[in-house]
Amino acid sequence: MSLAKFPFVVKSREIAVTEAPDPAAARFAVLQLVRLSGAVLAFIGVLVVSHKIAWLPQLPEAAGYVLIAAGMTDFFVAPLLLAKRWKSRP
Repeated sequence: MSLAKFPFVVKSREIAVTEAPDPAAARFAVLQLVRLSGAVLAFIGVLVVSHKIAWLPQLPEAAGYVLIAAGMTDFFVAPLLLAKRWKSRP
């Protein structure tokens, strides 16, 4: 019987777990980071439009609306496209 079939190897009272990295966990993390970046972009766009931050008023208001649109697209559309691209085929 081979030890390669088992997910662990016993070495003198130590159990060393040898699990392969899960690609689904990495993809989930990427999806969440894409959503977070979209939320941050939209928030910066709202700050530009509202002129509430002292170092942002030099940007035109149209730039704020562009940032809001890009952030919303990044938040809502990009994760769907990535999930569709990564979906396993039956």
